Amino acid sequence: AGFRLGESLRGGEILALNGALGAGKTVFVKGLAAALGVTEPVLSPTFTLCHVYEGGRLVLCHFDCYRLRDENEALNIGVTDYLGQKDTVCVLEWGDRIARLLPADTIRVAIERIGETQREIGIDTKQ
Repeated sequence: AGFRLGESLRGGEILALNGALGAGKTVFVKGLAAALGVTEPVLSPTFTLCHVYEGGRLVLCHFDCYRLRDENEALNIGVTDYLGQKDTVCVLEWGDRIARLLPADTIRVAIERIGETQREIGIDTKQ
């Protein structure tokens, strides 16, 4: 699903991924990154908060907002500096934690684990 969505992205998109721990948010981002032409390994940014991948057809900024205390902390680490750049796709795991900072056209992706190897993925583009 991440790959299919990634194929349609043109730059400037912001994706907010939400789901329980272990639901597959980072796996979704790996598929999206592959569609963008990212060749380096995509890792969870849980402890670094952000990974930037260049070299594909678009820059991929992959944030993890799980450890952020509030929206001010997101502002302090520069999350909003990347949002909406036309050559960049921003993906925010746990994006609901900074929902007030995100524009109305944010693509919202909900991932729910429904079995050991099955996920239900909902994508709301509001575009």
